[in-house]
Amino acid sequence: MRAQRCLSQPLIHAGLDASLGNNINGPSLIRVPDWLPNPLGRYYLYFAHHQGQHIRLAYADDLMGPWTIHAPGVLPVANSSCFDHVASPDVHVDHAARKIRMYFHGVAFAAGQTDGHETQFGEAARWIGNQRSKLAISDDGLHFSAQPQVLGASYFRVFEWQGRRHALAMPGAFYRIDEHGDFELGPVPFEPSFRHCAVRVDGLLLHVYFTRVGDTPERILHTTVDLRPHWTTWRHGDVTTMLRPELAWEGAAMPDTPSRRGPVFELVQQLRDPAVFVDGGKEYLLYAAGGEQAIGLARLQYSGR
Repeated sequence: MRAQRCLSQPLIHAGLDASLGNNINGPSLIRVPDWLPNPLGRYYLYFAHHQGQHIRLAYADDLMGPWTIHAPGVLPVANSSCFDHVASPDVHVDHAARKIRMYFHGVAFAAGQTDGHETQFGEAARWIGNQRSKLAISDDGLHFSAQPQVLGASYFRVFEWQGRRHALAMPGAFYRIDEHGDFELGPVPFEPSFRHCAVRVDGLLLHVYFTRVGDTPERILHTTVDLRPHWTTWRHGDVTTMLRPELAWEGAAMPDTPSRRGPVFELVQQLRDPAVFVDGGKEYLLYAAGGEQAIGLARLQYSGR
């Protein structure tokens, strides 16, 4: 498998709209379904600010652009059932229910309070803290109703396997929905440096695209998980590099130094926040570039296909 950049410039960058400021990350792209009322465009690209007061939205009729920023965004913090900020959208089209489902995270508890879930992750507990993933649902992709239920750790990326919803979250933890509609924590087969990820089921394999804090430079990695064993025993295979910074807006000319936890507000040599999008039988990889300064797009190509 390889990733080939679709364009020499980013899809999303600060120059598109003054509201974007100095932090752009967390892409999640959908093709707008035919049943969605009054669509702004054929494609909706949800993304975030690391400390955002709402989830951002861009729209376009062509995947390669031009993209227009919907400046009001969606899901403001005040309507999110969270405190402080909302980020990391993972958006799914539910055709059966005619709903748009957005998993996101924010500060779920007041200062100094948590549900203790973070204590199950050892050294990763300190950066998971009181942030949790939640779900918001929409009829039109613009107005979302946030559910109060806490689902799990931050950066939920949801997939279906054998008729049940599962998720992979930071720091590389699997979850599965139980008979009560709650997500139960399963194995944590990745190392604590696991940061952001994207997932896609292909036959009996789960493809995982992810990044690691401390890599020099931070870049998009790939591995697979064999889904046939019981889910509590899932383990990942060999890890390979899919994309690393090569272009100026990806930070290629910046110092090659290990990445750190948290937001970054200037251009650095890092790729973060992978997201997978499938359209017309073609598979794409979106990513945050220059640290958190832009969103790029690459085409994923499998050998033998």
